[in-house]
Amino acid sequence: MTNLPPPSGQNGYQPQQPAPHLIDSPPPQVGDIAVLDAGVPEENTHFDPSDAIIQARGLTKQYGTLTALNQFTLDVPRGSIFGIIGPNGAGKSTAFAILATLLRPTSGTARVCGFDPIADPKSVRRRMGYMPDVMGVYDRLTVSEYLQFHAAAYKVPRSEWPELVDGLLQLVDLDVKATASVDRLSRGMKQRLSLARSMVHDPDLLILDEPASGLDPRARIEFRELLIALQDMGKTILISSHILAELQQMCTDIAVIEAGNLLASGSPQSILDQLGDGRRVRVTFADGSVEEFPVADTIEQAALLKRLVVDDQRDVVEFAEVSTDLEGLFLQITQGIVQ
Repeated sequence: MTNLPPPSGQNGYQPQQPAPHLIDSPPPQVGDIAVLDAGVPEENTHFDPSDAIIQARGLTKQYGTLTALNQFTLDVPRGSIFGIIGPNGAGKSTAFAILATLLRPTSGTARVCGFDPIADPKSVRRRMGYMPDVMGVYDRLTVSEYLQFHAAAYKVPRSEWPELVDGLLQLVDLDVKATASVDRLSRGMKQRLSLARSMVHDPDLLILDEPASGLDPRARIEFRELLIALQDMGKTILISSHILAELQQMCTDIAVIEAGNLLASGSPQSILDQLGDGRRVRVTFADGSVEEFPVADTIEQAALLKRLVVDDQRDVVEFAEVSTDLEGLFLQITQGIVQ
């Protein structure tokens, strides 16, 4: 990756004439609903930065007899990378669409950046960037024109477009593709462009629905590094993914959802502790045998070691805590329910 440019809004870029045919462009209609009527950003006087940036309470969404989301309650800490994991049809996209102001819940409430996404969607959209799992592509637009188009939809002053577009393209390593046609980009490039589009208004929160879907291994690594860099810049990231190993490498918190139900949330270790089988110690003995023992804490670990060595007089050659990965945690919590 290239070195990160300054966040949008800082001076230093030379202005250039924006594409004239984008000045009066209508708002986009496909795949980018979150930018509609975003309005001019204004000072947020309702949001306490010490609070969770997302607070969902009992969110439920029903389609006839199908309950896509059931009493979904979640707190996303400000500044975190929060991963939502679950099988297809679990309700992840439904939850994201509600939080992103695109879908009205059957019941329940939420606060996103301190605002109600149903009662005050414009205030949420000013502070939230949404990246859907399918990117809307507009024919005959270049990469730069695509970002200018969305900057216009967010009512970003036209004088700021050159600096904004250049900075975002450098951030996502697409500056060499500025004049390329959007519909000719690779899948990975389109994903990075979609992420750049979600940041044209410099939001505090990014909601990313399966952003690494379809990417090759190198593109996934680069995308993961980019998200970590965005967190370092002060962004909060809510992300869903089926690639659990990658979420484990970057997420500070996770939530597991299945059949519309939230099964667990928190750090991976805290979830294991809540399940009552959170810590396990693997013991290797001199005869080559290996056994695992559940322990509640470090005190129980010490007691176990004393019992094995002193009381049972067994020859212990290795005594180590077993680290559980997200895949093991996911399989332990979920039941494979499909709805």
